[in-house]
Amino acid sequence: MMGSLEAELTEVWIVCHGHGQLARRFLSRFLPLERADRLFVAPEALSRYYLSPPVGGPHPASAPVGATWMTSEDREFEIRDYVSYLDLLHDEIFSVVDRAKVRLWVLGFSQGTATVARWVAHGNVDADRVVMYSGLLPSELDVERAARLARRSPLTIALGTNDEFARPELIAAQEARLLGLGVPHTLIRFEGGHEVLPEVLARLTDEAR
Repeated sequence: MMGSLEAELTEVWIVCHGHGQLARRFLSRFLPLERADRLFVAPEALSRYYLSPPVGGPHPASAPVGATWMTSEDREFEIRDYVSYLDLLHDEIFSVVDRAKVRLWVLGFSQGTATVARWVAHGNVDADRVVMYSGLLPSELDVERAARLARRSPLTIALGTNDEFARPELIAAQEARLLGLGVPHTLIRFEGGHEVLPEVLARLTDEAR
């Protein structure tokens, strides 16, 4: 968490990291947006793992660790687990913060985009802004569930021009799918790869004014 639950807040950001990341490190990407009236909360995915295989014995204490939101194993249960987890986190935050006084941002990066999309579609959160950063819409959303992604404002999608996961054919397919689902959205392209950049975060907040 970055910021205080007890401050005079105008914004709350719930930001979901990508595959292989940890919440604490991911949260540091939002330091350029730090402000006394903003609260940033980065939940960590429920499954941690070593990022490299062991060599000649157990992993040393210094071995890098990451987390993942889900795999294909018990897929539906994994999704239910993290939707419930994020709902509980949301309720905990707003048991202290007056929801009526703040704008709620929900942002997912990479694997976290599908996580955020499913949470908004199936959970109890009613976000003011939903941002899918360097990721795509999950394949199973129907018209009714997808409509929740842009209930208060257009869904925002941010994709780097050099992102290997944002090839032109994938972008075109996602644009067509969103159009078919009737989801208003804005697409932000930026010079860069599969990364969270300060200038893109600044652009998101500037365009929200």
